[in-house]
Amino acid sequence: MLGFMSKRIFSGDVVVSGGGLAGLTLALALHRAGLSVALVDAMALDARTAPAFDGRASALAYTSWRMLEAVGAAEHLQPHAQRLEDILVVDSRPLDGLKRGGPGPDQLHFDRREIHPGRGGEPLGWMAENRHTRLALARAAEAAGLTMIAPARVTGMTETRGRAIVTLADGRELDASVVAACDGKASPLREQAGIRTLGRAYGQSALVLTVEHERAHEGVAYEVFMPSGPFAILPLPGNRSSLVWTERTDAAEALAAMDEAGFQEALEARFGDFLGAVRPVSQRWCYPLGLVLAERFTAPRLALVGDAARAIHPIAGQGFNLGVRDAAALAEVLIEARRAGLDPGAAATLTRYDRWRRTDSAALVLGTHGVNALFSNDHSIVRSVRGLGLSLVDRIPAARRFFMRTAGGEIGDLPAFLRGERLSL
Repeated sequence: MLGFMSKRIFSGDVVVSGGGLAGLTLALALHRAGLSVALVDAMALDARTAPAFDGRASALAYTSWRMLEAVGAAEHLQPHAQRLEDILVVDSRPLDGLKRGGPGPDQLHFDRREIHPGRGGEPLGWMAENRHTRLALARAAEAAGLTMIAPARVTGMTETRGRAIVTLADGRELDASVVAACDGKASPLREQAGIRTLGRAYGQSALVLTVEHERAHEGVAYEVFMPSGPFAILPLPGNRSSLVWTERTDAAEALAAMDEAGFQEALEARFGDFLGAVRPVSQRWCYPLGLVLAERFTAPRLALVGDAARAIHPIAGQGFNLGVRDAAALAEVLIEARRAGLDPGAAATLTRYDRWRRTDSAALVLGTHGVNALFSNDHSIVRSVRGLGLSLVDRIPAARRFFMRTAGGEIGDLPAFLRGERLSL
């Protein structure tokens, strides 16, 4: 018995496997609400926050920001985040419209003032580099006293007598009522649970880097649709922007491997001069793009969160926001179960989470897949139809507000955390 007990390092309500953005957000929400939580991650925190680990920046929807405020992370992130005041969606080939100093004739303009007249100037969202978001969440977790076990690799999970037993690579164990798999799109826990996925590779890759430009971006984000894929210019603090440059994989890899002079020439040709002179100020990262959707988001004592549940095209910047919505919904159902004296890992509790999140996920998966297929081609008839569609939506205020609220995560049954509310036992 002594040998058995020496392996058990945690016994509580929830084990969160994966210390990425979604995992940290979920663990913080549960811990601050009063549940007993342990977060396990295969990497040490300082490795995940190093500049070379992840070059991406994420658009945080205004509802996601409310949750970061509720879990105590927003105050650490705000000095490193940029308000999103406007978003311009442009159909352009090439970027001649931007070179002349403004977007081309087919455009859709989203303005925060249309949906937030009474919330004290709340923006459409915030842009922040992922490493800063991760560090802000980690600082909030440390301040709150969250149990974090890293580096430690989860090798499996079993269900025994109404408890989930999580085994680590070094033989140590944790037990909990429920395990949250926040372990990425190739989730080992999802695979072990036998949850099937559907998906496809797009044959596209996203080249990601940070640039500095001469003129101020004024908090405006640009999503420019090109035949090879979207070219996103996402404002960061200062005269900097994060670029998500989508190309066929072979072209993206060639761009990533270019020498500095050659890449500067390619960058200027694609970016244009509407923000003045532009130059790279970071290394380049290349991420292959694909679609993954789990057929269900739960198994006995297990819930999938973030990329473990689905991974989508970055065309609408919704990847991290979907993970936050997962975290908000799962946290709410688990907290309410504990508050009512019920088992948080019971099938009825997890079924509620599964139904809540699968519908929203399926809609966004289909939506991003369809938009990418529609805009990633150069057929003249298709170009004319989509240009007309952008212009029509731009002329209908109700349609613009609907799309903004959808992107902001404000459509449907909104979890309390996304309304900025703090839940507790």
